[in-house]
Amino acid sequence: MVTPKPEDLVTLALPAALTVAGLVVGLVLRRKLFPRLAALTAESRLPAERLLVASLQGPVVLAGAVAGLDVGLELSSLPPHLTRVLERAVEVLLILLVTWVAARLAAAWVNHRTALVKSALPSATLLPNLAQVLVGVVGLLIVLDALGISITPLLTALGVGGLAVALALQDTLANLFAGVHILVSRQVRPGDFVELATGEKGYVQDVTWRYTTIRQLSSNITVIPNAKLASTNTTNYYLPERELSVGVPVGVGYDSDLEAVERVTVEVAREVMREVPGGVPGYEPSIRYNAFGDSSVNFSVNLRGREYVDQYLIVHEFIKRLHRRYAREGIAIPFPTRTVELKR
Repeated sequence: MVTPKPEDLVTLALPAALTVAGLVVGLVLRRKLFPRLAALTAESRLPAERLLVASLQGPVVLAGAVAGLDVGLELSSLPPHLTRVLERAVEVLLILLVTWVAARLAAAWVNHRTALVKSALPSATLLPNLAQVLVGVVGLLIVLDALGISITPLLTALGVGGLAVALALQDTLANLFAGVHILVSRQVRPGDFVELATGEKGYVQDVTWRYTTIRQLSSNITVIPNAKLASTNTTNYYLPERELSVGVPVGVGYDSDLEAVERVTVEVAREVMREVPGGVPGYEPSIRYNAFGDSSVNFSVNLRGREYVDQYLIVHEFIKRLHRRYAREGIAIPFPTRTVELKR
């Protein structure tokens, strides 16, 4: 380890001052210039401009410090041994800076592509994180090579120890690959409304490297390991489309005119489809008689909602309006009755 001499500390003042100055310039650029650049590129047709500005906003502070240190080394007259150490530090910092920018750019590009193309992979933090990890690993190997450390033995050791690590982290790796499988298969995507075989249902919020979070309608969060989600039966109410059929069971008295019942019920259903938020105005409702009950003729009314949660308001309004219309038309909805015959 090289220890600077007392006389060298005075010579280090210039590089140190320029490093601090570069750091201040980077902070000023980050707070003053980049918000304006982000506003200018927000409406740009070239996504590369937006991604580049977003990726450089954080690393610009480190870039200012590295630039100041590099200029300070060029202007100062430090001893050769100390200059070599600082130049090596600048080289490592520069590699780390480029790696940081590349990792942020890769994550931003993955997010952009998944949001732009509907047929691409769904957006989730797992994919950007994987992109950043891959770029970071490459950057780390370059840093080791720049420091003169041979990476061949390291890669060999990693290959030999990979099996032991895989066995030790079996559950973690299973969740990681299950998360990748979930995103690649596109059967469960962030934003979809799903219901698991175990009863949990809600909106998929995110798929991370270990677990998937589902926000229930009660705003509670359900955390499910990716391996469990990939192996359980799951109903996705957003595939192949968000619209879904809404069935409402109804029963009328045996003395009712079934033709009139059908006409009145369909009129109310059409009204609900037109006026209630979440209904599909162009959908033609229908009813189907299906059983002779103990005290009523039973049938189901087929409505349609735009998505899963819309069915609650649709059913609510339909029952209210149908009850009011039946009362006006004189159609009876009978109470359950049972005839009991007693024998002596």
